[in-house]
Amino acid sequence: MQKNQEKLAYLYLLLTFSLWGSLYVVSKFALGKLPVFTVSLLRYLIAVIVLFSIIYIKKLGRIQKKDYRYVAVVGFAGYFLSLGAQLIGTKLAGASMASLVNSMNPVFITIAAAIMLKEKLTVKKAAGIFLSLAGVYIIVGSNAQGQIAGIFISLGSVVLWSIVSVYVRKISQKYSPLLITAYGMLVAVFCNIPVAAAEIALGQSVHADKSALLALLYMGIFCTGFAHLLWNQSLSMTEAGICSAFYPIQPLVSVILGIVFLHETITASFLIGCIVIVAGVLVCIVNVRRF
Repeated sequence: MQKNQEKLAYLYLLLTFSLWGSLYVVSKFALGKLPVFTVSLLRYLIAVIVLFSIIYIKKLGRIQKKDYRYVAVVGFAGYFLSLGAQLIGTKLAGASMASLVNSMNPVFITIAAAIMLKEKLTVKKAAGIFLSLAGVYIIVGSNAQGQIAGIFISLGSVVLWSIVSVYVRKISQKYSPLLITAYGMLVAVFCNIPVAAAEIALGQSVHADKSALLALLYMGIFCTGFAHLLWNQSLSMTEAGICSAFYPIQPLVSVILGIVFLHETITASFLIGCIVIVAGVLVCIVNVRRF
């Protein structure tokens, strides 16, 4: 039973990071036509509508009032501050450098899980994580350039997200991951409203066409609602350190989709990096299942 749950968690994680990887490509159809935090607000709003509809249909209940503060931490620190900082960091440092910094999530999540949840940090787990990070560096590291401010903002985003991810694993023992995701994103909606309003008030251009609207629907339903639900579900099923080992798949998928849809070229470093990333993830999985 335990092994079946681990296999299901691995499937969820593969889907999660594949969807998050696709976000970098799809977002280009919306970010060029709408302000950054307006896009963030709309994607969360779409996700909230979908998630609460599922909660209503399944009659899952609600978060107890005494636990609102826990969901507020997830929504404010995770979905608003961390992901907002990720957008700003990407804008200042460039996509390649931000992607490289973001790939450090496994290191920080594993450290946070060891401190906050007392998860065991094994040599194989650490080796697998750093092997995957090496693969990411091989793919994007040599071409990554950016300003120091953007790098530090991206790093702050990583630290916040790592702590929140471990926090989610802790509270998911009490509540359904669906409830945690929906209520956390509802908090993010209210946090994004004043920032998005300020963007428009300051005169940032809004040119929403069919491609931008379709991109928003995909980002809201799949990359935001569904992907974060799968991430929180995975955190409730297996160790946070193991979940984090799949992080390097995100930039890998992003590069593959960039090649397919944006006609980017395949390089030798990309192929080598792919092999190293897959090897790193397999090392972590083999460690958990004790083959």
